[in-house]
Amino acid sequence: MPLLLAFIIVPMAELAVLIQVGSAIGVLWTILIIMLTAVIGVALLKRHGMEVLTRASQRMNEGALPANELAEGFLLAFAGALLLTPGFLTDGLGFALLVPAFRSTLIGTVLKLLKPKVVGGAQFRGNTYEQAEEVHQSPRKPFVRPSQGQSGDSSHRPEVIDGEFRRED
Repeated sequence: MPLLLAFIIVPMAELAVLIQVGSAIGVLWTILIIMLTAVIGVALLKRHGMEVLTRASQRMNEGALPANELAEGFLLAFAGALLLTPGFLTDGLGFALLVPAFRSTLIGTVLKLLKPKVVGGAQFRGNTYEQAEEVHQSPRKPFVRPSQGQSGDSSHRPEVIDGEFRRED
């Protein structure tokens, strides 16, 4: 229900602001500003998106989980959608999401709000053991190939067991 209200209230607010700005500076200037903010926003989004993608790639090469980079990537995609939506309110929020300090503050705030909802539990995935908020990695890095210097012996190969399978019902 709150999402439905957002889809009703935000366009109405945008329309009211567009009418006010259009009557103050003229319709042509209003349309020009909206188009200009979309072009500038897409250019900034491309630059910031590449930075986040590079950082995520570096974190994966280090064997770490790029969780913060994924959250930033989601916020950047959301910022792009807001900047392409015509209107001054959505453009303002979209440009705010392009500021790295605002993004990191928003991510921190959301994590603090979600933290009380995390209950105890554990998960095992590959060589990663995850309990509550802590992630414990085994010495072997999951995103690094053994040929990249992870193993001292580059000729070491995993043990292969040959066998046959026969189903008996």
